[in-house]
This record gives sequence, structure tokens and C-alpha cells, in this order.
Amino acid sequence: MRTECEYPSDVTNRQWQLIRQLLPPRKRRGRRPIPRRRIVNAILYVVRSGCQWRMLPKNYPNWSTVYGVFRQWRIDGTWQRVHDALREKTRKEAGKKSTPTVAVVDSQSVRTAEGGDERGYDSAKKITGRKRHLAVDTLGLLLAVVVHGADCQDQDGAKWVLSQLGDRFRRIKIVFGDIAYGRSGLPAWTAATFGWILQTVLRPVGVSGFVVLPKRWIVERTFAWLIRHRRHARDYEKLPASSEALIQIAMIGLMARRLAKAKN
Repeated sequence: MRTECEYPSDVTNRQWQLIRQLLPPRKRRGRRPIPRRRIVNAILYVVRSGCQWRMLPKNYPNWSTVYGVFRQWRIDGTWQRVHDALREKTRKEAGKKSTPTVAVVDSQSVRTAEGGDERGYDSAKKITGRKRHLAVDTLGLLLAVVVHGADCQDQDGAKWVLSQLGDRFRRIKIVFGDIAYGRSGLPAWTAATFGWILQTVLRPVGVSGFVVLPKRWIVERTFAWLIRHRRHARDYEKLPASSEALIQIAMIGLMARRLAKAKN
């Protein structure tokens, strides 16, 4: 007997109702389509388990079909639209307005598999791979993501993330980041370009070891949420754009679970 969820990563009926209404309409021509829920479940399985596309369990659709849908929805912006719509609903459910006034930025260097575009060496972390540059709101929800080579300095990569924010969020007034974002005239550039305050959060003087820093812990928690998905333990993707889409998909799963629980 088929259960509601065959794997822990599968969406429940409530979660699927949230996602289904945000997907693009089906094409009316062509062969009989595969149920979209099965395809979405397969993609979430890859993200959560970290398996290769070709190693999807046989009870999911053929891996090439699943990957083809993932790729098409990455190219046409479907993942971005679904993610943004769920983020707005999640913010409203938490009693906040749909768009934020505060953002927190940070980066995470991760190793990559062999090959792939835009790889580099992060001399500070001693990692060859890529950086995930995130901007999140005060709930830790993703606002913008840029994946680039690890050899790019934070203050340079931040311009790409901030440019994404500037294109899509008009209500932002202040952005928090670590000391690296105070270099190379980035605060002045941010103020001149967007009219925002870029405030760096410094470590307390004379304190060593791990310290919970105001505001910065929010984005660190988001990175922890992502690492729970084994596909993000390392960057396995050939294209940075695929890495960015898989980060959005991980957050889609997280927000769908939150919203479904809130409706119980």
C-alpha cells in the first residue's frame, strides 16, 4: 500500500498543495506527463541524500527526466519564483511584511568535486573550491545567493549579492556583515549605489574562540540548515547556477515544512 511519503524527503499532501500552485502550467501537447509530485520528490531526495542523479531509486521517474525538469526550471526561473513566493508566505506567517528592511550577508567556502566551472583557492580557509555568498533576512530566509570561485574576496563577491538585493528589494535600509565587508570601500559603494547602511559586526576585543555575534549568527544558522542537506556538504555541480538552484530548492523544502505545520 502506497503511503503519503515513501522517503523522509518527500513532500506531504499539505506541502505539495503549497508548491503545486506555484509551478508553471503544463503543456497541452505531447505524451502523457509524469506526475510532477514524483519529480519534485526525486529532486528533493537528491538534495537531502546527496546521491548522484543516476543513482535515484527506481521508484522515482527516470533520472534523465528528473534532471531535465530540474534544469529547465532553473533556466526559466521557476525555482526562483517558487522560492520567493514561499518566502513571502513564511514571512507573513511569522507576522512580518512580505519584504524585509534588514539583510545579513556572509560567505561559506566549500570544496568542489573534480572539474566544474569557477573554482579557486581560498588562502584563508585553505580550501580549493567555491564560495556560497548568501544574503538572508532576520528569520534566516534566503534573499539572494551567488556561487563563485573561492579565490574571490568577500568584499568583491558581496557586490554581486548586493546587486541582486538592489534589483529585487526596495525596502532594505541596513545590511550587516563581518569585518571583511568593511574593506575596499564597500560600505561607501553600498551607500552610493543603493542608499543602504552596510554595518560590520566586530568580534569583542580580547575574546578568543567561538563567540555568538549579533546579527551574524542568523546567516550562520542558515548555512547550518543547508549543510543538513548532504548535497551541500560539498559543491558537486559543474555550473555555479546549478549550485544556486539547489540551495533554493533546499530552502523551498524547509519553508514548505514550516508552512504546512503552521496550518495544522
